[in-house]
Amino acid sequence: MKLQRRALLRSLFTAAAVLAAPRFLFAARPDAAFEAESADAAVSGAFDGPATESDQIMLKIPDIAENGAVVPVTVSTDMADVEAIAVVVENNPTPLAAMFEMSPQSVADVSVRIKMGESSPVRAIVKAGGKLYSASKEVKVTIGGCGG
Repeated sequence: MKLQRRALLRSLFTAAAVLAAPRFLFAARPDAAFEAESADAAVSGAFDGPATESDQIMLKIPDIAENGAVVPVTVSTDMADVEAIAVVVENNPTPLAAMFEMSPQSVADVSVRIKMGESSPVRAIVKAGGKLYSASKEVKVTIGGCGG
């Protein structure tokens, strides 16, 4: 009898936690953006409208990636009302490498390791206050890790 009561209580607490969870935890995945084959299609599938260049976005990524399988990328900004951050690798077969939905309480600073098949421009797209901003950097991927 005790075991059944514990299982029932555990189920009730789990259901209550799921129902009380904030909406942003269950954000829809933009499948069209992740399946796009061009960088522009990926950006338009994830966001609406064009992005303007901004110097308020800090994109930290190495100039030369000696191992294209694990390229560290950090995107941060001090902009207000950041809603989303995306990382786009223009020459990858699927350009949208990562996308982060931000809550109003979160700090706009994300780090991720991406895979790059070849040298390419990498763009960080930030949606803040309903507008899109971007920063980009050219990254050279070397074969064999020789650094040249």
